[in-house]
Amino acid sequence: MNLLQFLLNVLWIAFGGIWMSVAWVIAGIIMAITIIGLPWAPAAFRIAAYTLLPFGSRAVPRAQMTGRDDFGTGPLGFLGNILWLVLAGWWLALCHVITAAMWAITIIGLPFAWAHLKLAGIALWPIGKIIVPANA
Repeated sequence: MNLLQFLLNVLWIAFGGIWMSVAWVIAGIIMAITIIGLPWAPAAFRIAAYTLLPFGSRAVPRAQMTGRDDFGTGPLGFLGNILWLVLAGWWLALCHVITAAMWAITIIGLPFAWAHLKLAGIALWPIGKIIVPANA
């Protein structure tokens, strides 16, 4: 992580990024409490960490990184993403979009708005994604 990414992450946390990370942790806890949601809890916790420090990392399809399909990138991953979308994805994405709209009002907030929009997309379809350094 370079100095600019570090500063952006510090500003992100200071100006509200921590709250969206907490929302992801809450979603993960709710999923972990239920028997049905347990398979989605690890993805929620991984994305909570990514939401806490989004600058310097990116989410890519796991099949793109490994070169092969696996449990989360095949038909079961598709079904898992549909269930995630219905159970938790839509409200997390909505929170990210609302926060992005608030950040987009200012020119200084545009990088934060863009980060929230990327996170909103991940909130809708997280299964089968992996978080990697931005330069990977």
